[in-house]
Amino acid sequence: MTGRLAGRTVLVTRPAPQAAALAQAIQAAGGAAYVFPALAIEAVSQAALGEPLARLRHADIAIFVSPSAAQFGMAAILAGGGLAPSTEIFAVGPGTARALQAQGINGVITPDGQDSEALLTLPQLTDVAGKRVVIVRGVGGRALLADTLAARGARVDFLECYRRQRPHADAAPLLACWRAGGIDAVTVTSAETLHNLAALLGETAVPLLLRTPLFVPHEKIADAARRFGVARVIATQGGDAGLVDGLINWFRNNP
Repeated sequence: MTGRLAGRTVLVTRPAPQAAALAQAIQAAGGAAYVFPALAIEAVSQAALGEPLARLRHADIAIFVSPSAAQFGMAAILAGGGLAPSTEIFAVGPGTARALQAQGINGVITPDGQDSEALLTLPQLTDVAGKRVVIVRGVGGRALLADTLAARGARVDFLECYRRQRPHADAAPLLACWRAGGIDAVTVTSAETLHNLAALLGETAVPLLLRTPLFVPHEKIADAARRFGVARVIATQGGDAGLVDGLINWFRNNP
């Protein structure tokens, strides 16, 4: 892979704690990464999580929906006494599973895919009538997982352990680089990140974003980007490796 992104600079917009790994992968492929987080993650206070943590102690199933859910959720869970040994642990995607394993959680069940739809196909989540399920997520996450499990007869609660926010950032250095031709591609990992980036750039600079190739790790995000007006949207496989492979393939075919 080394050298296949030589001469290319890729904008990395992930939250600061998650941006380094993708930046390193881009650099390992010979490219340069311009890190400009367009999403900030803030933990919900431990005091606000008392009731959800109490419900989690009696849960049959705990589902972590993202690496941030694993990071902030497990911090709160461990501070609140830990998980019950009988609770089955599920992760939406391998990145979330790795984040749980890094915190000593073994036996995590995860699908081959990268989203809630793939998770819901697992046989362990097909027959959940009467089971107590806690979904560990950010405030205001997608409804699909909870609604589907409730329709299958589960008792669903949430542990909403973090908030997503637009960061306060000065986009002037980025814009100077971009206007000088210094940004060849943009990566975003959620529609919210894309909208935050546009807001941080400012209305007059949005055309730069709309005409730069945009790489996203899921078709749902790609659809949102096309609706926003981005001209060239490339949906890749999930995770850092999927994004970097997508970048390499694009620039190989579009020198």
